[in-house]
Amino acid sequence: MQNEEGRKRDGDVLLHFQVITDTHVTADPEHTYNRNLGRALEDIKRQAPDSDGIMHVGDITDHGHMEEYAEFQRIWREHGTGLPVSYFASGNHDVSMGHWPARLGAYLDATKMSGPYHDHWVKGYHFIFLGSEQEIELFAYLSETQLSWLDAKLSEGSDAARPAFVFLHQPLKDTVAGSYESQKWYGVVQDEALKDVLSKYRHAILFTGHTHWELGALNTMYDGHDRLPIMFNAASVAYLWTDEDEHKDGSHGLFVDVYADRVIIRGRDFASGMWLENARFECEISDLSE
Repeated sequence: MQNEEGRKRDGDVLLHFQVITDTHVTADPEHTYNRNLGRALEDIKRQAPDSDGIMHVGDITDHGHMEEYAEFQRIWREHGTGLPVSYFASGNHDVSMGHWPARLGAYLDATKMSGPYHDHWVKGYHFIFLGSEQEIELFAYLSETQLSWLDAKLSEGSDAARPAFVFLHQPLKDTVAGSYESQKWYGVVQDEALKDVLSKYRHAILFTGHTHWELGALNTMYDGHDRLPIMFNAASVAYLWTDEDEHKDGSHGLFVDVYADRVIIRGRDFASGMWLENARFECEISDLSE
């Protein structure tokens, strides 16, 4: 396979998937956010016709309303031909802006996920999705049961030669872009408890959304600081935010290629249909467990 610069890579791609987040679909089919999602799905089909999956990191809808989920399903159905299997995390806009059981039920009905947290195996790689279990406006609440479940899931077939991919809408504090205290967009009640679990599994790679920080901004990738797994901010399909703490029109997502010895993550600008030169990361698998 050739990368975006056209150079031949050693070995074959073993797994290829995309990470999108914060689509904020509204009830208005002509809304910019809705159009951005349709365009992103078409771009993924063109760029990755052999994709093994699309992983959505939450804030599927803008308010968690039934009519927004109906519009989300219309968009996915309209652009569905050629799309790979898709899995979804919940975001605060999906499940935390109204009556909790009703909001959770709407998310589960629309996405067909099995619960607020769930896991899947794709081509021998583990994909683990976390999610809030309480109605909190911005933060995620992860129960002790969920944290124990995560611990058990990450230990299943634990193999430093095979990364495990974890998805949670809200980032951990002081990790990726937008999550620093001055930026205010971190958001896990059990921040330290989750870090304690993740610290045991350095072969994991965590993808988060919520901040909307554009790809290529400072701290798009967090290297773990010798304690935690690598983490990535996945930006937003609906609109972006900058290091200057300003709104920016735009639509970004990540393409992930897994080789036997490394993982390559590339940022994609869905609005322009271009690769983001300042958002390309290469993680040696041998380094993930150190």
